[in-house]
Amino acid sequence: MKKKIPYGKQLIDKLDINSVVSALNDELITSGPKVDKFENLFKKKVGSKFAVSCVNGTAALHLSLLGINLKKNDIVIMPVINFIAAANMANNLGAKIFFADVDPFTAQMTPDNLEECIKKNKLKKIKAVVTMYNGGKPNNAPEFYKLKKKYSFYLIEDACHALGAKYSIKKKLYVGSCKYSDISTFSFHAIKNITTCEGGMITTNNSSINNLIKLYKNHGIVRKASSDNKYFWDYQVVKAGFNYRLNDIQSALGISQLKKLNNFIKQRKKISHIYNKNLINLKKYINCPIIDKDQVSGHHLYVVNFKFNKKDLRNKAIKFLYKKGIISQVHYIPIYKFNYYKKICKGDFSGAEKYYKNSLSLPNFVSLKEKQILFICKTLSSFIKKNYD
Repeated sequence: MKKKIPYGKQLIDKLDINSVVSALNDELITSGPKVDKFENLFKKKVGSKFAVSCVNGTAALHLSLLGINLKKNDIVIMPVINFIAAANMANNLGAKIFFADVDPFTAQMTPDNLEECIKKNKLKKIKAVVTMYNGGKPNNAPEFYKLKKKYSFYLIEDACHALGAKYSIKKKLYVGSCKYSDISTFSFHAIKNITTCEGGMITTNNSSINNLIKLYKNHGIVRKASSDNKYFWDYQVVKAGFNYRLNDIQSALGISQLKKLNNFIKQRKKISHIYNKNLINLKKYINCPIIDKDQVSGHHLYVVNFKFNKKDLRNKAIKFLYKKGIISQVHYIPIYKFNYYKKICKGDFSGAEKYYKNSLSLPNFVSLKEKQILFICKTLSSFIKKNYD
């Protein structure tokens, strides 16, 4: 049987393997010097004052909400199309969640979507807004920052798709610098822009938020300082925290992967250009991602949108591609479609519904070959011509 083309895949080379093997031979393999080094390299890369590693992107979101002292009944707003992690973490902390509609093409919440949600629900005291850069493109960050100032809320960027992205090429501002936010969160899942197998990172420029996040990450433990180290074993628990620590083995992989991030982004951008070039003949039927010249996307996803809402067309496309050995995806299912959230998530989400029905994520990973992309484009073209013409 011919090997299928996955929609996402990690790239691990000899340098990564050597880095991990080296860590395995070190004295400390849990929370050791590699963790500190990874955090320091990461904050230097994105340009933030602080960076805290953790076990995954979900933990990063959880710790971020804890870091702003989110309490029961505090109001949190987030896009209705998003991975479920942000909603689950806010819900588990007892927050009142309000969901905003999204742009029908990008699936990102816009500043207009956010203000509409605020005004429609007559929200006055908002604790936090979570934005999400679906696909990797950091849209509207300065505009969200203006709204943060206007309404006095904490702004958390779910940047799990946007590592390596820049708000502006001219200003060289990386997502994660927290220039336009209080906190940015990242994921190092296997198919993200870099991987530690599973892992996450939180960046901030706020020392109080940073200290609280570090406290919750490590069981709420504070170790007692002792000049003579007499009581090195002694500690106090000041918060009911968690064990969200990344280990040295994962950090060693992260250090190696981070060195290749720029090349990874260049390759992902090249893949997007090849797709766009070879799908241009289908512009009557589908919209392809727009590659802006004034910013750098993380190019985590390559999503096309069908222009004509023929019944079940997107699902038929997924099945057709799969039969040809191509695995595609949908990012993401709107939160109002999940049984648990149906009572919480109510409203008119026409943008989200349009995106969900018509969007298709095609394979996109660093080691994807041009001949594979051409095959994907040819197969998609064949499907569209069969179903439209």
